[in-house]
Amino acid sequence: MKRAQFLRLMLGGAVGAWLARSPFAQAAADYDFWFTRLKYDSGDWDVDQRMPANLITSLIDYTNLRVDPKEHVLALADPKMLAAPFCYLAGHKLVEFNPDERRNFERYVRNGGFVFVDDCNHDIDGLFAKSFEAQMGKIFGAKALKRLPKNHPIYRSFFVFDGPPATGFELNGWGDDLVHDYLQGIEIDGRLGVLYSNKDYGCEWDYDWRNKRFLAEDNTKFGVNIVMYALGA
Repeated sequence: MKRAQFLRLMLGGAVGAWLARSPFAQAAADYDFWFTRLKYDSGDWDVDQRMPANLITSLIDYTNLRVDPKEHVLALADPKMLAAPFCYLAGHKLVEFNPDERRNFERYVRNGGFVFVDDCNHDIDGLFAKSFEAQMGKIFGAKALKRLPKNHPIYRSFFVFDGPPATGFELNGWGDDLVHDYLQGIEIDGRLGVLYSNKDYGCEWDYDWRNKRFLAEDNTKFGVNIVMYALGA
């Protein structure tokens, strides 16, 4: 059973019926994929604003998915996010979930959802990294967040990579020569529910779409892998 089917099954009952009556249900009826950005009360969630459009364009160009061309922004505390096939959460600053945000994040992940979390600071000891990792420890346990091996299926879910692609921001963004050769994740019952990056992919893919033709290699291809894994795992 694919993740999207599993989510629909788990969202049965009263919550599922309520979601079916909401405007958000139209995306589920018309598309295989829609990009959902999660906003949260703490920190700065509204970053890399052009990234979703570039990733959406790549999904349309490379795959046969029915892709919603619009980005959806939903509060993490809003139950409508529970129906999304894929969620994105990013920022530079503090991540401290309120009770409703924490409840929805945990319920979504444990019931088959997928969240791609990107640290825009591309570091390992900044405020976003420390606070987000602390939140994951409180929700899923101190050892739940683990490094992904280089042979993880996400690196072969569509295009083939030998590990996580580096970003220009890592190589020269702060002048600190800090390059992460790994991604981290949280698995629930053998499937990846949270993908966590300190590589700042969001900013790497945040550019005017007209500049894409100057790239030697389309750097959003790994984003396609992330989405295809999220939908098929």
